[in-house]
Amino acid sequence: MEGYQHVLLAADFQDDSARVGERAHDLAQRYEAQLSLLHVVENMPVEPGNELMIPPTANVEQEMLANAERRLRQLGERLGVPDAHREVRVGQTKREIIEHAQECGADLVVVGSHSRHGLALLLGSTANALLHGAPCDVLAVRL
Repeated sequence: MEGYQHVLLAADFQDDSARVGERAHDLAQRYEAQLSLLHVVENMPVEPGNELMIPPTANVEQEMLANAERRLRQLGERLGVPDAHREVRVGQTKREIIEHAQECGADLVVVGSHSRHGLALLLGSTANALLHGAPCDVLAVRL
């Protein structure tokens, strides 16, 4: 088997996600592959009448984006990933990860796999969706 050339870490910033970052970094080093980082900020929930389902506050989405960019910058600095290989997107997490993997030519996507209960189990997880939709290999690091 040929080694990986481009590892994409889909960071979710959960408490235990540092292990996922370390795994992606380790794989990128082992294969001398490029490491890229992606974080997706989910779209704001909207009612059918196009109104936010959360109380309106000044620039909630802008604050979420700024926080995501700050955290991704910190992760990138810790893992030695240059700015050009870090991206924050807004949208549906599964779709954005798959699209970004295609666009950047990733041949491995690394995500955390959190245990699911109740409704989240029925709806499925990001890791499961990626396993069936990604254009490349997917490593789901069990957390």
